[in-house]
Amino acid sequence: MYFCVYKLHSMKKLFFLLILVGLLACKKTETVKLIKLKGGVFGTTYNITYVADKNHQQSIDSLFYLVNKSLSTYIPTSDISKINKGDSTIVVDEMFKEVFKKSKRIYAETNGFFDPTVGNLVNVWGFGPKKEKKDLDSVQVDSLMKYVGLPKVSLEKGKIKKQFPEIYLDFNSIAKGYGIDVVGRFLESKKINNYLIEIGGEIRARGKKPNNKLWAVAVEDPNQDGTQSYEKVITLDNMSMATSGNYRKYRIGKNGQKYVHTVNPITGFAIESNLLSASVIAPADCADVDAYATAFMAMGLEKTLEFTKKYPQIKVILIYLNSEGEILNYSN
Repeated sequence: MYFCVYKLHSMKKLFFLLILVGLLACKKTETVKLIKLKGGVFGTTYNITYVADKNHQQSIDSLFYLVNKSLSTYIPTSDISKINKGDSTIVVDEMFKEVFKKSKRIYAETNGFFDPTVGNLVNVWGFGPKKEKKDLDSVQVDSLMKYVGLPKVSLEKGKIKKQFPEIYLDFNSIAKGYGIDVVGRFLESKKINNYLIEIGGEIRARGKKPNNKLWAVAVEDPNQDGTQSYEKVITLDNMSMATSGNYRKYRIGKNGQKYVHTVNPITGFAIESNLLSASVIAPADCADVDAYATAFMAMGLEKTLEFTKKYPQIKVILIYLNSEGEILNYSN
C-alpha cells in the first residue's frame, strides 16, 4: 500500500513538472519575436533585425558611441582625431587596436591598395570632413604621397607612432563593417544567433529568419543615369557582405574631370577605375570585407580577379565597364 501511494505521488509530481515545462516552453515561444531597430550612425543609416525576446537598442547605441569615440574622423574629440592632430600621448582602446591590426594585415594582402594613411588625399580631393575640394596636379599629389604608407605607422605600448606627424589616419573605409561586427558580437553574447545587421549597405547575417529561411539581400545595379535598380537578390548563410562603388559619391572638378571618393593609395589620384561597383561576400568579419571592397575599387577589374583566385573563399559581384563602354557584371 505504501508503495502504491508513493508511486502515485511520484506520478503526480512528474505530471506537474511536465505541465510546468510545457508552460515555460509556451511562454518562451510567445515572447521570442522579430525585433527591428533603425536609426542613424557613422554618417549613414542602420537597420538591425534579430530574433529575441528583448530590445537592446540602448546597449547598441552605447556601442556605436564607443566606436565613434575611438575611430571617427568627423568627431574632433575622438582618439583618431587627436592622433591626427599630433597628440602622441593617446593610449588607444581595444577597438582602435583591433582595427589597426586588421588594417595592417589587409594592407599586406592587397599590396597596399587598402591603406588608411590615404586620409590627407581623401581630404584634399574633397571627400573628408572638411570638404576641401581641390583639383591637384601630379606635383601636389607627389608632395602628399610622402605621408602615405601604413608601414610608416606603428602601434607601440598602446600608442600610435607616426614616421611623419602629418600622416593622417582614416579608418572610414573599414569602420562601418567594424561597427557591424561589434554589434554582432554583442548580440551573440546575449545568445542571439539569428540576426541581420546593415549599416550603410554593409551587412552581416547569422542564422535564419523566424520562418526558417535564410536572410536575403539585394545587390544594387549602379545605373549611371541616377536611377535605382537591383542586379540580383542573394541569400546570406552566416556571411558578411560589403559593397563599394563610385557611381554616387563623386564630384566634377573645375577642369571637368570626374573625381571619385575612392583614392588610389598607389598613385594618390581620385580617378575611377573600370570597376563601377564591387560587392564582397565572405565568411569573415564585416570589417574585412568592407576593406576588401574599398581595395578592389582602387585595384580595378584585372587585379581584383587575380586577388580572388589567390583567396577563393572571397566571393565577389563586380559591375564594370568594358573597353567599349558597356556595363557588364562578373561573379565567382
